[in-house]
Parts: sequence; C-alpha cells; structure tokens
Amino acid sequence: MKNKIKYFFNSKISIVIVFSIAFFLTTFSAHAQGPENPPKPVVIYVNPAQGLNFGAFYQGGTGGSVIVYPNGSRATTGSVIQTSQGFSFSPAIFEVEAEPGTLVTIVNGPDVILTGSNGGTIVLSIGSADPPSPFIATATSPSRTLIRVGGTLTIGNPLVNPPGNYNGTFSVTFIQP
Repeated sequence: MKNKIKYFFNSKISIVIVFSIAFFLTTFSAHAQGPENPPKPVVIYVNPAQGLNFGAFYQGGTGGSVIVYPNGSRATTGSVIQTSQGFSFSPAIFEVEAEPGTLVTIVNGPDVILTGSNGGTIVLSIGSADPPSPFIATATSPSRTLIRVGGTLTIGNPLVNPPGNYNGTFSVTFIQP
C-alpha cells in the first residue's frame, strides 16, 4: 500500500514536497538470540518538518547550479552567486517515527521541472540524505529519527531563467522492506 501526502512550503524558491510512505509486511525467521524484531505489521510515519530551501542567489551570464547539502551548507557553480538578502537556505528535514531497529530505505524521485513566476523553468535534482539510505531508525517514540535531504538546482542564463519564485513538486519514498 502506498500513501502520498502533499505538503506546501513557501520561500524564495518554493518547493512542494510530495512523498510516499510505503508500508510493506515482511516475514523474518531467526533462530539466534538478539534484539527482538519490530512488531508486525511494521509501520513507519514520516513528517515533513522542513522544506528544501535554496535561499537567494543570482545568476551571471552563463548560469550554473545551486546545491544545498544535507548538512545545511550551500554551494554554487558557474556564474551563480550566493546572496543572503534575508532568505534562508536549508535541506528538507523529515521526521521518521518507527520502532528502533527498523530498516528504512529512501528512494529519490526523478528530476523535476520548477516553473518560474516570471517565466522560465529550472531543473531540481534531489540529492543525498543524511543519514544515508538505507538507515536504521534509532529514536524511541515520542522522539523521531531526523533525515536531511539536499538538492541541486540547474540554472540557465537570465534570459532563460528570469529572476522570480520557482515552484514545483518532488517525491521522496520511504520504504520499509
């Protein structure tokens, strides 16, 4: 069974997060002593706590890219220049609630096209996660395991990508095999 939940975030570069939570039943048989398997059926809950924000920047004559890393840092390539102008940048943060010891795999969706408020489009590629996939849930409820996901915007010259707000959706799937 897959559930899709949409969450909307507003920022200089507004990104809508659509993610899927996959619930799968698996059967394990073990004949060794050790920690107990999580209860069956295994259920995970994912809360999008923070949107993926690229902050403010401007592109020079040739364009380039803006990269937000899972650790919260930002870099640019080509003729793209970072500015602050009061707009923050941050990775997407998902809070995962699952029994400690639950193995969860993250699958990024395909690249997406963001549409500009003044015309133009920008390509968004979902980046890596921290902790990397697959990961083991470690937090005991009511605490949650925090997953940070970065991304990369590919930007053309100002004629192709005029300044403005760009919006679109991307998907991240959390799977408990």
